[in-house]
Amino acid sequence: MSISGALSGQNGGSSASASRNAAKMRVLIVDDEVSILELLKTALNALGDFDVSIASSGADALKLVNAQKKPFGCFLLDIQMPQMNGITLCQELRQWHEYKYSPIIMLTAMSEKKYVDQAFVAGATDYVTKPFDLLELRSRLGTARKLIDEHSRAADSIAVARKLKEELDTNLQFSFVDPITIEGINRALGFTEFENYVMQLSRGHRFNSFVTAVKIDGGRQLYADISSSDFRDSLHDIAHALSKLTKSEDSMLSYRGNGIFLVITYGKQNILPQTSTTQLNQLIGTLQARRKTDYTVRAVIGDAVCTRSLTKFGALYALNKAVESVEARDTAAKEVVTFSKRMLRDRVRPDDKDTRERKAYQAVLNQLLQEERSLGQR
Repeated sequence: MSISGALSGQNGGSSASASRNAAKMRVLIVDDEVSILELLKTALNALGDFDVSIASSGADALKLVNAQKKPFGCFLLDIQMPQMNGITLCQELRQWHEYKYSPIIMLTAMSEKKYVDQAFVAGATDYVTKPFDLLELRSRLGTARKLIDEHSRAADSIAVARKLKEELDTNLQFSFVDPITIEGINRALGFTEFENYVMQLSRGHRFNSFVTAVKIDGGRQLYADISSSDFRDSLHDIAHALSKLTKSEDSMLSYRGNGIFLVITYGKQNILPQTSTTQLNQLIGTLQARRKTDYTVRAVIGDAVCTRSLTKFGALYALNKAVESVEARDTAAKEVVTFSKRMLRDRVRPDDKDTRERKAYQAVLNQLLQEERSLGQR
């Protein structure tokens, strides 16, 4: 969609008026090209959903951020800028408490994988390459708005919990199915950022990426047996172990909920193989031993699935296939254990039967001997 088309489409209409009257998302755009800044500002302001500010350098952006009484809701950052590039600026913004979870979208001409990786590791939420389509950008910003709303609801819930003086573990409660963010782990992304990263790899036609799912063995039961804070600590242990096991800078990982992690690696030589299961569980065991836990956490590794796709749905399909693989492997492992136990029972039962028959036979012999002795005495 062209910029002029986007602008003309906003003239008149009750929906446009309603959009303008709604709360606007405050967006800061940072780019050293003045023409790009003016183009984006005009286009986004015309859409009616955004209150746009601009800065032509990282230093100017930080000054503007520092001067705000009300925080910005979202950032659009170019990467290639003098003095301070967009990736460094992203890292700086993540140091601010109010911007720890704010959507940061990289809007750049840099499409090489190393820049994509560096941006997401620095804390980027999404990545859009120039030239961009206005409708696609608006869609990405719409997703960013939803992310802001979710974080706002979460913050409100925590505030209420604190007000009611509930225990710390209550504040940390989350559902077993929730895809929570694991903090403090190198190359660990939130699940939204992880999906955006995978889709960006697909858009760049990088078909040598593989995704592998890792599942907590008996995760649902473990979640039910221990506190929320202990389960969160266990997730952190697993993420830490996975980060150590996949040392390549080309790998990223994320927790998607339901006791399942996803790991994406680049190149067949860096695939996380199923044979690493023992090593992974040893690493997890070491980390748990340091915390002196009274429970055991083990994980199962599924098959690697190639993310070869040209579409968003194809990329997400690869993630689902990886999950299906580890689910099937987990089920097969449990069936093997059940079968082994049954075989062991079946092997014991004939012995028990032989013992009972032997005892019965001995009892009959003893009875006959006693009868012979009584007859002899007569």
